[in-house]
Parts: sequence; structure tokens; C-alpha cells
Amino acid sequence: MAEISAADVKKLRDITGAGPMECKKALQDGNGDFAKAEKLLKEKGLAAVEKRSGRATNEGKVFITVKGNEAVLVELASETDFVARNPEFIELGGKVADRALEKGYTEPNEELAAMVTGLATKIRENMGLKRLQTVKAADNEYLTSYIHGDGVIGVVVKLAADKAEAFQKEEAKSLAFNLALHVAAFNPMALDQSKIDKAFLQEQEDIFRKQMEKDEKLGKMKDAKPEQFEKILQGKVKKYLSEICLLEQGYVKDEKISVEKALAETGSQIGAKLSIAGYAYFKVGG
Repeated sequence: MAEISAADVKKLRDITGAGPMECKKALQDGNGDFAKAEKLLKEKGLAAVEKRSGRATNEGKVFITVKGNEAVLVELASETDFVARNPEFIELGGKVADRALEKGYTEPNEELAAMVTGLATKIRENMGLKRLQTVKAADNEYLTSYIHGDGVIGVVVKLAADKAEAFQKEEAKSLAFNLALHVAAFNPMALDQSKIDKAFLQEQEDIFRKQMEKDEKLGKMKDAKPEQFEKILQGKVKKYLSEICLLEQGYVKDEKISVEKALAETGSQIGAKLSIAGYAYFKVGG
């Protein structure tokens, strides 16, 4: 049996995070071979991770990597906020996003899961790669990202222009970033009314109608002045849409104007037509 020194044990501990006695035994069982010892510890650790896999992972962080015309959003989950703030957890989240972008992954897979399991084994807490989304931009589009607070919310916005050179202007870049702030703050359900499911919209209208019918004053109006009743109803629907549709929401930097108006004003300043080509919103546990 190979002689195991304290320095060898420390080296293996630094690599795996396992306890000193576990490291010493693994090195003895592996006859001093670090690769074999690490594998033995991981195998033992993986069993422990499986036992913890049923625990809820309601904490975590959102990570975003943007490179050129592509962005990747990742939600990495943990059991506790304490682990979510762990530097190794934060480093792992960035590496997972980077790897997904580098390899062109569009959804979680075994390779990325193995990266997460490796740290879960070391820290001994259940973790998981909950979701991954990629956003790609064309030549006339610009990507910007924003992480809110301590990584609880992450947003990517894709801004489009009728001329690619528009994104050399600081006004366009600033608008894109402010739109990411806006999405993080208001979490719109859709870009505009056309993206809202018609059945969902009809359901909301039916709810407003029933509420109005139960109102003493408006309920009488339904029979006495049906046109006025319908006008008020559509007004309520329109107001609701302005609250859930990004383009109709009051702009985060000036709520007196809509997001659509902010796009038009900035476009006019730089001599280009600007539009939102898409956006992605991740919230931990969302």
C-alpha cells in the first residue's frame, strides 16, 4: 500500500472538498493515484447527492452570458440562499452559461448536469440546472442583458433597427439597457396584444363583464345603456392590456410615455426605426 502523506490528503481535499479521513482512505484504496481517489470520492459523493435529490431547491441565481449575437440565460437552483451566495456556486453558474454558449446548447443536458453535480457533491447540498434559454440576434439586432439585485432576476432584450449602424449610437445602447431594466421591473406577459392568447384575453373580458354586472350602478347600465356599458368594458380591457403588454406599459424611465413611444423618440434622435425583436425573463423559482 502506498504511503499517504498529510500533503497528499490536503491536495485531495482542495480538489474535492471531502473530509480528511475520507481523502486518506480514498488515496489508500487508489494506491496513491489522485485520479482514482477523486473518482472514488465522487462515486461516494454522488450517492449522497442522490439521497438529497428530493429536497426542494427554491433558492439560486440567474446567470447570463452574452457574446456577439448570442446570449444564454441559466437558472441554477440550490436548497439555501447561503449556498446561492457561495463564490463557488456563483463561479459554477457563470461556467455553465459559458459552456452552453460555447457548445451551442439550447437546453440542459448531461454534460451541464455533471458540472452541477460535481459542486453538489463537494458542498453536499441539492442543486439543479432548472432551465436554460438562448437568444440569438441578426446583424441588424442588438442584445443587452441585466441581472437584478443578487441574481434573483435576469433579463435579455433584443433590440432591432432598420440599419445596423444604429447600434453604434450610445442612445440606442442606453435604450436597450433601460428596456432590460423595464422588463426586470414589470415582467410583461407579452410584447403586444397580438402575442396574447385569445382565449386568455376573452377570459379576462368575461371576468370584467361579470364584475361590472355585479356593480349596482354598472349592472343597471347594461340594460339601459348597453353601448355605454360595452364602451366601459372595452376601456377596462384596454387598461389591462396596457399593464401586461410591454409596448403599452409606461416606460420605466418616464411613465408618462409608453415603451412604444420611447422607442419612437430614440429612433427619431438617431435617425433609425427601432423595435423590440424579443426578450427573455428569468426569475429564480419562477
